[in-house]
Parts: sequence; C-alpha cells; structure tokens
Amino acid sequence: MGAGHFQEFEDEYLETLYEFHEKHPGRRVKNGDLATFLEVSPASATEMVQRLAKNGYVDNKPYKGALLTAEGMILGKQIKRRHRLAEVLLSRLPFDGDIHQTACRMEHAFDDDLEVCISLLLGNPTIDNSGKQIPDARQELESRLIPTTDIIPLSNLKQGKAEIVLIMTNVKGRTVLSALGVQSGAIIDADNGLSIDGESLDLVEELAHRIIVRCL
Repeated sequence: MGAGHFQEFEDEYLETLYEFHEKHPGRRVKNGDLATFLEVSPASATEMVQRLAKNGYVDNKPYKGALLTAEGMILGKQIKRRHRLAEVLLSRLPFDGDIHQTACRMEHAFDDDLEVCISLLLGNPTIDNSGKQIPDARQELESRLIPTTDIIPLSNLKQGKAEIVLIMTNVKGRTVLSALGVQSGAIIDADNGLSIDGESLDLVEELAHRIIVRCL
C-alpha cells in the first residue's frame, strides 16, 4: 500500500487532511480551508475531495467538510511519517537547501523498504526537527523496525566497540571531528564512556546522531 499508487497531488491532500486531524481529531475540514492551506482554488479542492471520496479515502459531507476514512487515515499518516523522516534525514546531512520543500518531494519516492531503511539508520526517531511527533509506522512494518542490524547511530552505542562508517555533517564539521580522531575507519570504544585510542570523547547527542557506526 505504498504512496507510489497515488499521484503526488492526491498524496498532498491526504497528508494535509491528516495534519488537520493531528490538530483537531474528528473535526471535518471544509474545502475552503483545504484550498487555503494548499494554495489552490476552491474548485480544485472540491474536485479532489470528491475524487478521494469516490475512491473511499474521504467521507465528504457537502457544506460540512471532509474527514479521512479508516483507509484514508492509514495513507495520510504514512505520508506524513515519511515526510518527517525525510526532514530528520536532511537535517543530519550537510544539506543547505530548503529542508521542508525537499522533504515534500522526497516523501513521494518512499516505499516500505526505504522507509524502514531510513528509520533504522536514524535510530527510529519519534520527534522531527520542529518537535512534532513522527507518526508510528504501519503495523505490518513494526517487526522490521527492531534494530537487528549492526549499523547504528553512535548515539545508540551503549557498550562494546564500533567502527565509524559515515559522518553526516559538513566539511567544516568533519574537519573539527577529524582533529579529535573521529573519522571514517576509526574505532570507538563505548564500554567506559566513549573513547578513541584510549582518549575520552565527549560529544553532544545531536552530533552523535550524525555519526553512523558498525558494531564490532
């Protein structure tokens, strides 16, 4: 049930209706409010809501507004989850563009495998950059989100040793970290606090999120 089954503009409406649901659960959304939020004409919003209703994703009551059906809720929630995961990923990369707009484009390219991969890579975050809750994954993906891989963020390394395989920061940040011995191929020991070659390593959690290691 991936987002690839739907055109991008349909995704945007489902995601927007889910966002309205987050703010006011159970409240219907009028077509005019959708049009304003999405910056489209009222006629376009009405046409799309009717189309989504015909396909079973929206319960539409004339003059009262639209409400996601159970199936529409699943899809809207999934799209919003993927958008927020994309924002977290971009925030940890040396990316200088518009995070929100880029995440809007990325969310449509997600499938289940990519969602699972990125969520695990990021350490299964629950909060996005703005402090908003990242919706839970669909039930059928939950078993795949249990960290079984040996590739994890450094922030998740609680004991043992691991090799640094990826540093998701800009060139300046990597230069500073390199001076501390934090570079690809370096071995980090977490048995008694973090250390490299016997030298203690004190990193803020946000920076530790950006360093990906392979457990040894």
